[in-house]
Amino acid sequence: MLTMGLVNTYDRIKILDAHYRAIARAAPICYAFGFNLALFDFPFTMESDEMVDYVVDKTTIGESGKYLRMLHESRRFYLSDLPKKGFQAHLGHPVVTTSKPEEKFRTTPQQLVDEIMRKRSFLILVGLGRKGLPKNMYQLSRYHLDITSCGVSLETCTAIGAIAANIEGIAAGRRISLSSDRTASEKN
Repeated sequence: MLTMGLVNTYDRIKILDAHYRAIARAAPICYAFGFNLALFDFPFTMESDEMVDYVVDKTTIGESGKYLRMLHESRRFYLSDLPKKGFQAHLGHPVVTTSKPEEKFRTTPQQLVDEIMRKRSFLILVGLGRKGLPKNMYQLSRYHLDITSCGVSLETCTAIGAIAANIEGIAAGRRISLSSDRTASEKN
C-alpha cells in the first residue's frame, strides 16, 4: 500500500486557499496512481466527511473534488494530527521527500519499488508550504527520497505528481517484465 502524506506547514489555525487547493490537486493524482491520501496537521476542526464536503464545495479542481470524495468513500483518505513519536503502522514506513537527503538515508524510486514489489507499504511525506517538511520528521524516517535525484527543489503539487508517476511507472514496468518472464517460462 502506498500513501501520499501531506504535512501542513502553512497556518495551523485558519484554513487558507492553499490548503484546500493542495488537497484538491493531490486527490486525482493519488486516485489515478493507486495511492491513499493522508493529511497531517491541517487546520480542520471537522470530521473527515465534513472536510471532504468543505473542499468539494470550494473547488473545481479534480472534477470539483470528485476524486477526493472517491478516495474518502473507498476508505483511502485519512485526516490526522502530526504524530509526535511515529506514524500509524497501517500507513506504511515513512519516507521523507527532500531535495537534500541525508546520505545514509538516501533512497531512490527504484529502491522503493523493489520494496513495494516485496509487499512493503510506504507513507510518502510531502511538506505543504515554503518550509518543506519540519526537520524533526527526518528523524522518524529511514528513507529520504529526492525524486529528481539531483537536488532540485520542486513546488509541492509538482512533487506530488512526479513522485506518484515515477514510482507507479517503475512499478508498472516491473509488473510487465515479471509477467513476460512468467509467460516465457511457461512456453519453455
